[in-house]
Amino acid sequence: MREYIFLTTEGFTFQLNSKSIEPDIENLQVLGFSKGKDSKDAFDNLLEENRYLIDTAFDKAISYELNKDYKDSLVYHSISEFKESCKKKKN
Repeated sequence: MREYIFLTTEGFTFQLNSKSIEPDIENLQVLGFSKGKDSKDAFDNLLEENRYLIDTAFDKAISYELNKDYKDSLVYHSISEFKESCKKKKN
């Protein structure tokens, strides 16, 4: 099985002791790590193992396979698409 990191550009970060109501920093946030036969399988596993992510406001994620050629392994994912596929499986 291959291991992946899942990141999102959604959300905001504030500097420590910030008094501003506006976000101070735009950055990536780590959604988690997961294993799978490919990035989609690992993304599905991530959401199955961390169901709380489905209820967050996050939707778009990117993944990188954790290996020396990680730059070539970028894949885009969607939590809302995962939710839709779960609904279809139930029906």
